[in-house]
Amino acid sequence: MNDLELQDLSIAYGEREIFSGLDLRIPGGSSIAIIGRSGCGKSTLLKIIAGILAPNSGRILLNGKNLEPSKNVIGFMPQNYGLLPWKTVEENILLAVRIKKKPIDREELNSLIYRLGLFGMEKKFPREISGGQRQRAALARIFLLRPEILLMDEPFSALDAITRSELQTIFLELQRDYKPTTLLVTHDINEAILLGDKILLMTAGRFEFVSHENIRDKLK
Repeated sequence: MNDLELQDLSIAYGEREIFSGLDLRIPGGSSIAIIGRSGCGKSTLLKIIAGILAPNSGRILLNGKNLEPSKNVIGFMPQNYGLLPWKTVEENILLAVRIKKKPIDREELNSLIYRLGLFGMEKKFPREISGGQRQRAALARIFLLRPEILLMDEPFSALDAITRSELQTIFLELQRDYKPTTLLVTHDINEAILLGDKILLMTAGRFEFVSHENIRDKLK
């Protein structure tokens, strides 16, 4: 069920310790919203799990075995959507599947294109579509990959309120259907409450799970 476990995880940039001795267990298929002030290490944590950064110490386990980003299926959505400007919308959606050398399911591809409102835009380039549409393409790419772990770094922060609300709803539907183990970084309390089964608060290198009811008080 893609249970994720972090054991005694530590990382520092030079003399600056970001976090140390982090132990965390995340049940498979759940969605964890990570919230905290800028610079506290939220994005760093995602990059370590994705294999972009190496921790100074500690282990990351998936279903009791060492996580191997080159072998496990990890979806990562950065703040800028990560679309390649020289590839079409469809080519961008297919990119992660092709990198992982997974078979292309055309029926599922078409289903995601319809669900995300991208029909008719498949041959357009990222510069020819709106920010919301680029975000939709990034979501289609990630869910077509069927990731075991989904990592999202402020995925909806650059969108206007209406588009953001629409995409949050679509994300919840896709999360429910595909059930990846998800870690989502956000600065928005309302978004954390809406999208997270649990909320993980990070302060001064420490993590703690906080209830939906208490998160506002914790951030005062």
